[in-house]
Amino acid sequence: MFIYLVPEFRLMFLNETIPRYVGALIGPQRGVFESDMAMAVSILVASVVLAFIADLLFGKVLLHYTCKTRYECDNLIVAAVRKPIYYTFIIFGFFVAAEIVYPENDVVEFISGIFFTLLGIVWVISLLQINKILFKHVFTHLVKRTDTTMDDELLPLFKNLVSVLIIFFGFLAILRGVWDLNVTPLFASAGLAGLALAFAAQDSISQLFGGVSIYFDQPFKIGDRIEIDGGEIGIVQEIGIRSTRLINMYNNMIVIPNNIIANSRIVNYTSPESTMMVKIPIGVTYGSDVEKVKNVLREIAGDVEQVLDIPAPYARFENHSDFSLDFALIVWIKNPGDKFTVIDRVNTLINRRFREENIEIPFPTRTLVMAK
Repeated sequence: MFIYLVPEFRLMFLNETIPRYVGALIGPQRGVFESDMAMAVSILVASVVLAFIADLLFGKVLLHYTCKTRYECDNLIVAAVRKPIYYTFIIFGFFVAAEIVYPENDVVEFISGIFFTLLGIVWVISLLQINKILFKHVFTHLVKRTDTTMDDELLPLFKNLVSVLIIFFGFLAILRGVWDLNVTPLFASAGLAGLALAFAAQDSISQLFGGVSIYFDQPFKIGDRIEIDGGEIGIVQEIGIRSTRLINMYNNMIVIPNNIIANSRIVNYTSPESTMMVKIPIGVTYGSDVEKVKNVLREIAGDVEQVLDIPAPYARFENHSDFSLDFALIVWIKNPGDKFTVIDRVNTLINRRFREENIEIPFPTRTLVMAK
């Protein structure tokens, strides 16, 4: 009888839950039909009718409403799942009808397995289409809102990764669920292959993960002026998956692997704000008027266009060295890129103003005492 045969049919399903429910649903109705053939034909007709109703519902109702939205992805997703649902109803109806008429028939089970395999392939293709739709119409617009280009480069990588996972697990589901094959060796082989690949491409993988850590931590963005442990200073030009490109003060491009940046101390001169302090040291001879030197230095800072008024520049008397009184002029600038221009301008004015104010800049001297 069908109620007994369905739980024993283990070709199509991961477990016996679905056949049990099918048997429990069909069993009480067997007395209504004169023969198994009539029952099978009724089920087959019902499955075709349900398939057409589902197709009509998706084609005329859901697509009608999704086409009115401002999003394009929703009607594309509805169109992607429309045919798989249609084929699912029909193939499932043929399967149940065949089991009623030809129970425990090896040929029927084999043909059913082929049809369920094709159905599984149809659903895998549908999921691949949905994956493509989401990455093209949803995630692409999200990553465009960010400042970095790394997510734009990572997006195709994640898209391909998801596609591979869909194909891999869809293939395993067909082997296990339809043909009841043991897929454990496939998992073991995939693990060994992944381990060998990891050893062969460990440098590239470390650079990839370094890029991912930079993307999520966001220690800098394009246009920031940064300095890393190696002493490299430059403006961030591009943040890629494997490397970051800087333009240094000589207008040369420096390409630094992301794993080096991820493991280095980074000084960001632009973030959280671009205002930067510049310290210019200067020494004068002993006997110079300290207050006069400070006043002249402050006046010099006020004559430099790039120096900010707030915070106000100030001069500091720092040290009595061997042959000079050491001062430091502290100024603030808006753009870190103006640092060397400001230092050049300030030193030029110091040289001129000190000469006008008769403030001497010492140079190292040595006094030799000759013993008689």
